[in-house]
Parts: sequence; structure tokens; C-alpha cells
Amino acid sequence: MSLWNGDTIKDVSESVGVVNLNEDVAKNLAMDVEYRIHQVLQEALKFMHHARRTTLGTQDISNALRVLDVEPLYGYESARPLRFGEASLGQAQPIFYVEDDEVDFEKLINAPLPKVPRDVTFTGHWLAIEGVQPAIPQNPTPSEAARLSETTPKGASCNTTLSIASTLNPTTNETVTIKPLVKHVLSKELQLYFERISTSITDESTSDAIRNAALASLRKDPGLHQLLPYFVQFISEKTTHGLRSLFTLTQMMSLTHALLENDSFFIEPYVSSLIPPILTCLIGKHLGSSSSSDPHSQTPAHYALRDLSASLLKLVCKRFGDSSHTLKPRLTRTCLKHFLDPAKPLPTHYGSIIGLAAIGGREAVRVLILPNTNLYEKVIRPEIEDEGARKSEAEMCLSALVGVIKQLEEEEGEGGRRGEEGKGKMASRRSCRAPVPKRSKRSLSESWENWSVRKCGSSGERRWLKRLLKLGG
Repeated sequence: MSLWNGDTIKDVSESVGVVNLNEDVAKNLAMDVEYRIHQVLQEALKFMHHARRTTLGTQDISNALRVLDVEPLYGYESARPLRFGEASLGQAQPIFYVEDDEVDFEKLINAPLPKVPRDVTFTGHWLAIEGVQPAIPQNPTPSEAARLSETTPKGASCNTTLSIASTLNPTTNETVTIKPLVKHVLSKELQLYFERISTSITDESTSDAIRNAALASLRKDPGLHQLLPYFVQFISEKTTHGLRSLFTLTQMMSLTHALLENDSFFIEPYVSSLIPPILTCLIGKHLGSSSSSDPHSQTPAHYALRDLSASLLKLVCKRFGDSSHTLKPRLTRTCLKHFLDPAKPLPTHYGSIIGLAAIGGREAVRVLILPNTNLYEKVIRPEIEDEGARKSEAEMCLSALVGVIKQLEEEEGEGGRRGEEGKGKMASRRSCRAPVPKRSKRSLSESWENWSVRKCGSSGERRWLKRLLKLGG
């Protein structure tokens, strides 16, 4: 039997237009209403107990309704408990109601509007990044920081990093302890070292001996870990603003190489900041001025810069490819996108080809470059056959393509030498090595055999390229 009266259910049903409600239906609805009320009260009591209160409030009921995914009641928020009055109508059961206070409309109209209440929310922000607090509303402003630094106790026994300033709160007259800002302070020796290294590397008038000594110091000297973020930022800024200076770009890549070779640096957190400058020097559209060239060679000097960047990319992938599972896929996707885009300039194609080979090695050449040789032939063949200004660029792309495909020939040669040591070992090694796709070989042999072999300079290159075209035939 339900403690909730069934007559109330009938009164509510008649008020909404449902007449002659069945007794069994009213009984079941009354039981359901009682269950729902118990559920709401149970959740509300949890909020009351968690708040360490002994009086159940309307806010607890609203929170309970919100937890049960029921629209909460509006208009019953009050800091004081509600007063209920009792009214009796004849022999019927007493009716309880909320007593309304008398309100003066004139005062109510002229009173200012109250502030909209806000729910309690939580958010996170950076207290400090690399030892420096960012300028966000949650952190003290520079003026407040200067005021706090003045109140910081000074003396021989005080640690400026961990010292705590005490100030008086004017509203509560209580002493409040405030911890000052934590700053990344470099010693004068490190500042002088950074200035000398950056000047010797970027100044073209500096002799090669001094420049090599500076890079050698970065490769071997310990105790320079505090300067690592400054060198990384220096490389990024110089690469961004020095795209027309081939000397600056080359020195930034040499500086990157020196940082990667220093064993005392924990450089893994800065890999994501070093990758953009390397990729810029690898697949950038225009590196250096048009007159920049190697005086000892007819090849433009920016190709040497791209080769150096590819070697750095290979070193980064070798050292950090296992710890960062998305590093190699992202780099491969970037180089492949530029390689397959015919709208990109040919120097960018050159950097993409050697970049793919540096990132993925022979497997990338087998899976990503060989299947696209037939498509790339349509891009590069007209440029080589034409006696235009882009012929030399197309020949460099062809040279890079032949060079990376030669890795497969070297792999085949290593497999042949291993086969001479034992047939059983040869069979096991062959089963582990994925073969070159037949479709790729057929495409390469049909479109490039006579033309590519003719472009190879030496007879040795012709022999190994023909051998490559016949592999697995």
C-alpha cells in the first residue's frame, strides 16, 4: 500500500483533463510518485551530508534533480528555511502552504537588480612555463610582481627562489603569505657564452676556425642545458627571418646538428620545435638568393643544404622515432604530400625524395617512391627534354630518385652476399624481407628503362639500374 494518497493523483489528472481515472492506475501512479520522491530525497541527503549540514535546503533538492536529469525547480532559492502554514477545510485533511511575505512594490521596483548567481567551476592555467610565468589574468601582473619583489626579504641567508613574502590583507587584517614569481635567471657567464656563440656562427666575417671551435664546444661541453631553450628559439627565429640567406640557413642546420650530438642535453622535449626549421631547409620553395651557388661546382648550393637537412631528419627519426610514435608518420606524410604535388617547384621535389629515404629508409623507397615513378615521370620528363632553365633542377630530381632507388640494389647485393654464407640463412632472410611490388617494377621498367638508364653517367650505374629493373622478373 502506498503512503501517497490516490485521491491526489485523481485531482491532478482531472486538472489536466483526464477524468474517470481507474483505481488501479491511480494506485500504481501513487506508488511511482512515492518511489520518485524517495529517490530525490536520497540524493538530496547525500548533498547535505557532503556539505556537513544537518538541515536539508532547497539547493540540495535542486542538485538532486539535476543529478537525476530532471529539470530543477525555479523560484525557491532561499538562504533561510521556508515557513509552512496550515489550513483546514471542513472535515478534509489539512493543507500546508508556503507563507508569502508582504512586499512593497515601490521598494521592489526601485531596488537594484541582484547579480546573476554563477555555478562553481574549475579551470586550469599555467603557473610557469620553462621557469617563466605567462601573462594571463590568473597570474600576477608585472606591477604586482615588482611590488612583491620589493617586499621579499633579502639577506645572505635568504634564498631568492624559495623566499616567501608576507603582506597584510587590508580587509581581514590577516597576514597572507605570497610566493614570488619564479624566473629563469642565467648567469653572466652563460649570457656571455650564448652571445659569443651566436655571433661567431651568424657573422660571415668570422673565420672558419672560430666557427668550427664554437660548434665543437656545443657538441662536447657539459653544463649548457640552461641555454638549450634559448638556442632552439634562436634557430627558429633565424630560419624564419633568414630564408634569403643561404649562409644563415646552413649555419642554423650546423647548430642543430651540434645540439643533437651533445649527450648532456635532454633534447627530447624540444624535438617538436626543431622539426619545423629542418623541414623548411629541406622542402622550402626558395632557399637563398638566385645567385647563391657553390664556387667549386655548377650545382646550386641550396641542394647541399637540403642534403644536410635530410641527414638531420634521419638522425632525429633514429633517436626519437621509438619514443614518439607519431613522429615518423607525420614527417612521412608531409614529404609524400610535397612529392606528389606537381604544383610544387622541383627543388621541393628533390627535398621530398631524399627526405622520404632518410625517414623510412629502403622500406619508404619501396612502398612510397617506386609505386609513384610512373606518375612522376609525367612531371619530370618534359623538363629534362626541354632545354629550359628548369632542366638542371629536373636532372637533380632524377639524380636524387636514382640515388634512393639504388638503396634497393644495395639491399639486394647484401642479400646475395649473405646467400653465399649459407642457403638456409638466405631463405630465412628472404622470407623476412618484403619484395619490391611487381606493379612498381613493371611501371618503372616500361616508362623509365631506356630513358633513365640513358641519363646515368657511368657504365656501373647503367648496370645496377638494369639489374634493379630485372629484379623479381
